[in-house]
Amino acid sequence: MAGPMARAMSAGGPGSKSMDFKGSGKRLLRLLAVERLRLCGMLLAVTCSVALTVAGPRILGAATDLLFAGIVGREMPAGTTKAQALEELRERGDGGIADMLGGVDFTPGRGIDFGAIGTVLLWALLVFVGAGLLMLVATQLANRVINRTVYRMREDVQAKLSRLPLSYFDRAKRGDVLSRATNDLDNLGQTLSQSMGQMINSVLTIIGVLVMMVIVSPLLALVALVTVPVSVFVATRIGKRSQPYFVQQWRTTGALNAHVEEMYTGHALVKVFGRQEESAEDFREQNEALYEASFKAQFNSGIMQPLMLFISNLNYVLVAVVGGLRVASGALSIGDVQAFIQYSRQFSMPLTQVASMANLVQSGVASAERIFELLDADEQSADPERPERPAELRGRVALERVSFRYEADKPLIEDLTLHVEPGQTVAIVGPTGAGKTTLVNLLMRFYEVTGGRITLDGVDVSKMSRDGLRAEIGMVLQDTWLFGGTIAENIAYGAPKDVTREQIEAAARAAHADRFIRTLPDGYDTRVDDEGGDGQGVSAGEKQLITIARAFLSDPVILVLDEATSSVDTRTEVLIQQAMARLAHGRTSFVIAHRLSTIRDADVILVMENGSIVEQGSHDALLAADGAYARLYAAQFAQAVAEVE
Repeated sequence: MAGPMARAMSAGGPGSKSMDFKGSGKRLLRLLAVERLRLCGMLLAVTCSVALTVAGPRILGAATDLLFAGIVGREMPAGTTKAQALEELRERGDGGIADMLGGVDFTPGRGIDFGAIGTVLLWALLVFVGAGLLMLVATQLANRVINRTVYRMREDVQAKLSRLPLSYFDRAKRGDVLSRATNDLDNLGQTLSQSMGQMINSVLTIIGVLVMMVIVSPLLALVALVTVPVSVFVATRIGKRSQPYFVQQWRTTGALNAHVEEMYTGHALVKVFGRQEESAEDFREQNEALYEASFKAQFNSGIMQPLMLFISNLNYVLVAVVGGLRVASGALSIGDVQAFIQYSRQFSMPLTQVASMANLVQSGVASAERIFELLDADEQSADPERPERPAELRGRVALERVSFRYEADKPLIEDLTLHVEPGQTVAIVGPTGAGKTTLVNLLMRFYEVTGGRITLDGVDVSKMSRDGLRAEIGMVLQDTWLFGGTIAENIAYGAPKDVTREQIEAAARAAHADRFIRTLPDGYDTRVDDEGGDGQGVSAGEKQLITIARAFLSDPVILVLDEATSSVDTRTEVLIQQAMARLAHGRTSFVIAHRLSTIRDADVILVMENGSIVEQGSHDALLAADGAYARLYAAQFAQAVAEVE
């Protein structure tokens, strides 16, 4: 077996990596314990409800005894005592019946006392109604505890995602992260809702029923307990067998979600290169892996309930046989045996319920572990308690012997030194993988340098807060991103909350986006998203113009353009270059570019290869040097220049 299915199986299959069920369960209980006040109220309500519920069969048993005593008394001759009636039965050779009736409190000649039976049944009704109302209260409290706990976990996940370094998202698949933040949280909430209250009720019911069984008949209680070790053994064996498959099920779900998200995001590319069959085959393999894991998990946990029901029926038969013998000997009344049989069912049913909930609990704890893995992931280093800030922000940037590596054994940037004066435009060029974007990521503190330091106006950026640093840097990426909302809201995304519509429109005009925006049906109020809009036909180049307008409006001290004009046509590129020149006036600008036509007017051009600056200077000076830049330039423009000449 090869491909994604093999990877999914090896990542989460049985024998590969089983989850820490006990540790994750304890951690989940600690999260629930935050709502201890509501939990105590729920436990009190459940306890009272269970107490009333287990008292019900004893009350109904008393009603049965009254009914049976009335039937027996009606058949006995009036004017005699109970002892005389029993003695007369023995003289007739009915000693067995006499022994059985010895435990019945009847009065010869007196029939059924419907008034007394009605009173007992009324008490039974009140007891059951009270138990139901208390259980309703307990359910409401349990739902509140669960919803608040899941709510806090969602907040923790959201806060955690904002604290994770960029390297985490480089390694993790986006679909898997989304699955943890959505599917696993939803599954955990459903598991807690369906199992927590029922589990507590079942455990308390088992305890309460066991106490009542001992009170009614210690011998029958002992008989009923014979099957308990068998039930525990079955539940434990099946639980251990099915747990690894639940872990595999949710891991494979995350892998499948990652594949679907990846294929949906790049669906145009998949079609362009005719990879539909390969994509469908990958999906089939991962879907098959999910099917296998889900089937094994559900099958192994699903056989628990039938087995527990079989053991419960054995228990019922044993109790009925021994109870019948005790009634025949007069040691127990019929009402007591009736109550005990009900208790036997009440005792077996919670055991069956607990066993049948095992698959839910295992699935929920498997999801909880995946959430905890996300919450326990290494975070970016904390900002200093007292962050520093330049006395005057001018945009002077210095890289002093900076080193960086993504992996410990693979250096990318080594001993890089660079000084950029305020207002300078620095262009960074070089082949793919040279470290151009990495350099900007280090400046933005998306990654931390592994050696040396970077300063902004003389202050080490590692001693500044990330928010404070990034608030002074405007960034336009090659990959555009629009959020769900209006065009005006997208332009104002990085600006102060009190920004006006006039300022938004001025930024759009500076980015040469105003004209096409006004041609849309709703103008600046047109709703768009990352797919381009609700059928409004916003092109990739127009989306780029919107993101550039967003950078204009943020009014940064430092401007970073990472292939910002790669998605626009030549005419729009010229307009954007003019707008960028106005925006860059008085600001430090870093321009990452493959199209060398966009950087001719840069103050300094840095040529990077293998993480090092191999050349730097102006456009004309670098061409005259006839080095790496000249070779790049010749590769792009030599033929075009020859044709023009």
